[in-house]
Amino acid sequence: MVRARYPLPKDDFNKEVYGMNERYNGEDYIIVKALENGVTIIGLTRGRDTKFHHTEKLDKGEVMILQFTEHTSAMKFRGKAEITHRFGTVTSEAQIR
Repeated sequence: MVRARYPLPKDDFNKEVYGMNERYNGEDYIIVKALENGVTIIGLTRGRDTKFHHTEKLDKGEVMILQFTEHTSAMKFRGKAEITHRFGTVTSEAQIR
């Protein structure tokens, strides 16, 4: 556990509290199965500003295994998909327009 001294400048806060790259262990995987055509997976960056940095499209029945990296801190899913992670399985219910 990281013990931060407050207040911290934003850059120091990210490094100390979130471990920006130094403490990243890269063990979390996610499995995504598309339940319809055109499911979009969007990777979001770490750091001070969250930005889109990668997208993938899956068609019905396709499966992709994803891993959080030192650059990817969040993922967004558009479309109906089954998402399996270390906490269990969830189905996104958003329909592609």
